[in-house]
This record gives sequence, structure tokens and C-alpha cells, in this order.
Amino acid sequence: QVQLVESGGGLVQPGGSLRLSCVASGSAFSIYDMAWYRQTPGNQRELVASVSNGGRTNYADSVKGRFTIYRDNAKNTVYLQMNNLKPEDTAVYYCKAGRTCDSHWGQGTQVTVAS
Repeated sequence: QVQLVESGGGLVQPGGSLRLSCVASGSAFSIYDMAWYRQTPGNQRELVASVSNGGRTNYADSVKGRFTIYRDNAKNTVYLQMNNLKPEDTAVYYCKAGRTCDSHWGQGTQVTVAS
């Protein structure tokens, strides 16, 4: 069983930066595709960025050029570096570990972008 714990959320002014971290338990981290999703009240969870177990990345159009996802398999951790944050980035951000046979979610971390 994989458990994911996110951290790094908080309140930041528009134009600011945050780095989210997601630490996974267990020894199988490197075989999982990892992703960050976000969700606002009343809306479906949406994909923000993903990184495959081979290192291929994918981004939502709304965050391209501002967010970077990367993983450190030695630390069982995936990161989301968020720069030039906008009020519309405000959401609860969730980490997901997925593969063909199973997937796992973290508990989420709140990101609020406001002046």
C-alpha cells in the first residue's frame, strides 16, 4: 500500500512562488507515474502536471511555462514548483501515484493566491 503525504501549500501573493512536495511510502515509488491535480469547490479535480516513471512530463495549458513537475526517486518524492502564481491557481492540490493496476491519492494541500 502506497501512502502519499503532500506539503508546501500556503498563502502567497500573486506573482509569488511555492514548491509542493509529495512523499511516498514504500519501495515501489519509481515504478509509479506521478501527478498533481487540483480542485476548487464545486468543480471536478483537474490534472495540473504529470511525470511518468520514465521522466516524461505533461502540463495543463493553464500552467505551462509557470509550473515544473519533477521527481527524485531516491527520496520517494515528487515536486511541483509553481512560479508566477495567479489567483486562479487557488485550489486544493492533490498528489497521485498511478499505474495500470492501482492508484493512490494524498490528502491534499491548500494553495491560496491572494493579495
